[in-house]
Amino acid sequence: MEAEVDEDDGTFTNISLADDTVDSGSAALYSKQENELFIMNCDIDGDMENQVEMEEKTRLINQVLELQHTLEDLSARVDAVKEENLKLKSENQVLGQYIENLMSASSVFQTTDTKSKRK
Repeated sequence: MEAEVDEDDGTFTNISLADDTVDSGSAALYSKQENELFIMNCDIDGDMENQVEMEEKTRLINQVLELQHTLEDLSARVDAVKEENLKLKSENQVLGQYIENLMSASSVFQTTDTKSKRK
C-alpha cells in the first residue's frame, strides 16, 4: 500500500491499493498489532471489571459487617429491655401486694355487711 503525502499540508491525498503483494506483510503485521491492541484493551477492560467487581465485593462485605454489628447491638438492646421488663414486673408484683395489704388493713376499704346493720 502506498500513500502520497501532500507537501503543502503534510496530509495523505491518495492511497493506492493496486499492489497488495508488497504490503501483505505489513497488512498482516497491522492485523497482529490490532489484535494485540484489542487483547490489551480486553485486559484493561477485564482489569477494570475486576477492579469494579472487587470494589463492589468490598463495599458489600463492609455493608454486611456493619449490618452484623447493628444486629448485635439490637440483640443486646433487646436482652437489656427483657431484663428491665422482668425487673419491673417483679417490682409491680411487690407493690401490688403491698397495696393489697394496706387496703385490707385499712377500715376505709373494709367491706361492710349491710344485713347486720339493718337489724
